[in-house]
Amino acid sequence: MQLRNIAIIAHVDHGKTTLVDGLFKQAGTLNRGQEDSDRLMDSNDIERERGITILSKNAALTWNGVRVNLVDTPGHADFGGQVERVLSMADGVLLVVDAFEGVMPQTRFVLQKAFENKLRPLVVVNKMDRQDARADAVLGEVFDLFVELGAEEMALDFPVVYASARDGWASLEEDVREGDMAPMLDAILENFEAPTLDSSGPLQYQIATLDWDDYVGRIGIGRITSGVLKAGDEIMLVANDGKRKRGRVKELYHFAGMEREKTDKVEAGDIACIAGIDGLGLGDTLCDMVDVKPLPPITVEDPTIEMEFMVNDSPFAGKEGTYVTSRQVQERIERASVIDPALRVRIGPSGGYLVAGRGVLHLGILIENMRREGYEFAVGSPRVLLKEIDGKVHEPFEDARVDLPEETMGKVIEFFGRRGAEITDMTREGSRASLFLKLPTAGLIGARTQILTLTRGEGILTSMLAGYGPKGDDIETRHNGVLVSSDTGQSTAYSLAALEDRGVFFVRPGVPIYEGMVVGENNKDNDIAINVVRAKKMTNIRSANKDFTEKIRAPREMSLEQFLEYLDTDELLEITPTSLRLRKRQLREKMRLRSLKATETVKG
Repeated sequence: MQLRNIAIIAHVDHGKTTLVDGLFKQAGTLNRGQEDSDRLMDSNDIERERGITILSKNAALTWNGVRVNLVDTPGHADFGGQVERVLSMADGVLLVVDAFEGVMPQTRFVLQKAFENKLRPLVVVNKMDRQDARADAVLGEVFDLFVELGAEEMALDFPVVYASARDGWASLEEDVREGDMAPMLDAILENFEAPTLDSSGPLQYQIATLDWDDYVGRIGIGRITSGVLKAGDEIMLVANDGKRKRGRVKELYHFAGMEREKTDKVEAGDIACIAGIDGLGLGDTLCDMVDVKPLPPITVEDPTIEMEFMVNDSPFAGKEGTYVTSRQVQERIERASVIDPALRVRIGPSGGYLVAGRGVLHLGILIENMRREGYEFAVGSPRVLLKEIDGKVHEPFEDARVDLPEETMGKVIEFFGRRGAEITDMTREGSRASLFLKLPTAGLIGARTQILTLTRGEGILTSMLAGYGPKGDDIETRHNGVLVSSDTGQSTAYSLAALEDRGVFFVRPGVPIYEGMVVGENNKDNDIAINVVRAKKMTNIRSANKDFTEKIRAPREMSLEQFLEYLDTDELLEITPTSLRLRKRQLREKMRLRSLKATETVKG
């Protein structure tokens, strides 16, 4: 059977996953239970809730007798480690761009990776059903981007398909807005060539991505570039570092629709999954036992953010989680680093584990998955990883873009000015504007939350790693102090109402509180201890307002990412399946004051 291996790349929320659903339905690949489902490739609960792709996934469909392997890649730069690897399995890319938003930072990031792999693009202008669609202008942006990325040959003549994945149609003409998805499937067969790989040569199969199954353990996914791989074959495994060992392929699968299907053999050009080989790692090459020719190792860009994971030792420890021990937390983190090599894990200084990733969102997704699985633990504040280059300390820098209402631009520029940002460009269209910035990665910690506040919830911040530069001054990301509980008990409306003038609370009345727990943000720049569990004293005199209930402002609701960005260095975030609690590392106020004096003495 003929083959096509296609990666689908796009910016966050440009409709890539919905597009894949439409192609499945058109090809008749779905089983009855999947026909009415949306965003099938977003199999992870968090992906469905947030509408983003986190994990790269594989699927396959058949169209006009040709087997098309589809690789769905993440569109967020925090998951760039996934993008780099899965592109090695593809022969071409569908570049999906929004008919209004056009080229965005992550579009540039992923496309640059595709060109480095010499992959030819088919441009899909999606969301043509939008009232504000501007296809011609968007194609102009794509052309400029191709030239900027050094793809002159492709920039002169690239195929285009117009589509509305939501409405289920695709067309080769901009003004034809009806029909089905067949024109896009036809365009895939017409514009991408079948892989010209030799099935008669010695075996070469490289692991491009990893998965985990509780029954068979570690699963390797990659493309066979030479020879034929058969179930039960004895092979030579060559690791990224050149070490060799013998192994046997116990389980062999290829893709059929969304499922992995057992098979006896997979030929060169096709994508296969293998299981049963101990110590399988990213970039490992399975070779012929006699003719050993490993492929070049796969490298993953270094992480930029690190956080400390540790056992929860708060007064409420063990009450809400199923997996609470150090060993259980360690095993889960190490399993995550096997599946996602963009995560790095090492032992921390105080018995915890330092987990490094590509951004706060990257680590936040790991944390959210763990708490949904029943884990209870605590994490420290994110810190930027520095590098020594030519004897000098360098820090990571990001290219960022903020899309916002024009009238809020002044506040946002002022905010980023305090974060060491340099404005590189600015555009306006109607009542919206876009700011293009270059700033230290440290300046982005906590920025997404602040941008939402400054733009009344309408600002969108996206970024990607731009490289490293000499380290500048430390950036203060939080200007206000916090309100810390001085007592243990249950928060009362009476005490919260009496202390409202001190700041903004994070907790409601009736919530369990312990000493050292952060219950709100102070109006001033220092931390203060307050008693939020004090109850109103009862008297034996009936009051005319006996039914009076305290009226207090609603607390500030914070998501996991907002808490992670809010964390200061002397604080921890307690994470359980049901709760997120901000706390001081030192729970007792006397101990905190003693540590503060010791720090000031050292500085003095």
